Amino acid sequence: MSTPQGKTQPSRRKFLTGAAAATGTAALGFPMIVKAQGPISMRWQSTWPSKDIFHEYALDFAKKVNEMTGGDLKIEVLPAGAVVPAFGLLDAVSKGTLDGGHGVLVYHYGKQNALALWGSSPAFGMDANMLLSWHKYGGGKELLQKLYASIGANVVSYPYGPMFTQPLGWFKKPVTKPEDFKGLKYRTVGISIDLFTGMGAAVNALPGGEIVPAIDRGLLDAAEFNNATSDRLLGFPDVSKVCMLQSYHQNAEQLEITFNKTKYDALPEKIRAIIAYATEAASADMSWKSISRYSQDYIELQTKDKVRFYKTPDSVLQKQLEVFDQVNAKKSAENPMWKEIVESQRKYAERTVRWDLDTNVNRRMAYNHYFGKKPAAKKA
Repeated sequence: MSTPQGKTQPSRRKFLTGAAAATGTAALGFPMIVKAQGPISMRWQSTWPSKDIFHEYALDFAKKVNEMTGGDLKIEVLPAGAVVPAFGLLDAVSKGTLDGGHGVLVYHYGKQNALALWGSSPAFGMDANMLLSWHKYGGGKELLQKLYASIGANVVSYPYGPMFTQPLGWFKKPVTKPEDFKGLKYRTVGISIDLFTGMGAAVNALPGGEIVPAIDRGLLDAAEFNNATSDRLLGFPDVSKVCMLQSYHQNAEQLEITFNKTKYDALPEKIRAIIAYATEAASADMSWKSISRYSQDYIELQTKDKVRFYKTPDSVLQKQLEVFDQVNAKKSAENPMWKEIVESQRKYAERTVRWDLDTNVNRRMAYNHYFGKKPAAKKA
C-alpha cells in the first residue's frame, strides 16, 4: 500500500512483530537487571553478648526490617566482639568496617561526652519515653546530628526503645547512705562515671559481658548494668545477692541503631522510610516485651536465685541530683554542645514532666487495693 507521497507504509503485521520482538527483549532483560542488583545485605554487630536480651532486641529489629522490605534489605546481626569490641562499635560503623550496629549512646562517651546525655543523667525528671519525645519533637534529633558531625562520625543514628529506670546496682551489702560509695570499686558508664566518682567511688567502665567476671575476681565491689532480665542472664545473682532498686544515674536511657551514613544514603528512599518506621515499631515492641520479661525475672530472681531487693534510700537519690548539678555545671563550661543540649532538655522537661505528674495517677494505691500492701523492695 502506498502513501499519498508515494512512500511505502510498513504493514501492521510487520509493526506488531517488531514491537513484540522489542517487548520480548525488554522482558528478557528485566529479570537480568534485578538479578544483577539483588537484595542489599548488611553486616551489623551489637554491643551485647549473644545471651543478653538486648542482643535479642537487636535481632528483633533486624527481623522487622528484613520482613518489611520483603527481603530487599537483609541485615545480619553479630554479637559483641564478633568483629570489634563493644566500645569500638561507633568507629567500626563510621569507617564502614560494619554497615550498622546496635548499642547505646553512652558507650560513645569517650568520643564526645555530650552523647551520654541521651540516657545517662537524671534528665531533669523525664523518663526514657519522654526523652525520646524530646528527641523527636523537642530538637534532640537535630542536636544529635550536629554532635556526630562535630566528631566526624559518618553515621546515621536512631535512638529507640525506652528503658525503664535502672537499678542502683548489685552490692555485697545494702547501701544505706551516700557515704557508702566512698572507695567502692564500682562499674558504670557515661555521665554516671562522673556522678559516682563525685560520690567517692573508684569507677571502672566495662561492657556488659565483662562485669560479672570482674566482680568474681574481686576487681569490682559493686556494679550496675540495666534490668532484671539482662542482669540475671549475665550472671549477677552468682556474685551478689543484694540489688538496690531505683536510681537517677540512668533513669531515661534508650538503645541506639546506627548505620554507616554512606551505605545508608545509597539506600532507596522507600527502604529508608521502612527503616524509620520499623525503628518506631521496634521501640514499642521492645517496651512491651520488656514489661513481660523483666517482671517475670524480677520474681524469679527472688524465688529461685534468692536475691534480696532494696529501695535506694532517698538520701542517696538526693545526693545523685546534687552531684549531677556539679557535673553539669563543669561540663557546660567546658563543652558548648553539652550546654546547648542540657538547656534544650531542661526546657522540654519543665513542661512535660509537670504535665505527667499532674495528669497520671500514682499506681501504688490501686495496686495495694487489689493485691495487698506489698512494697516492691525493702528499705535499706
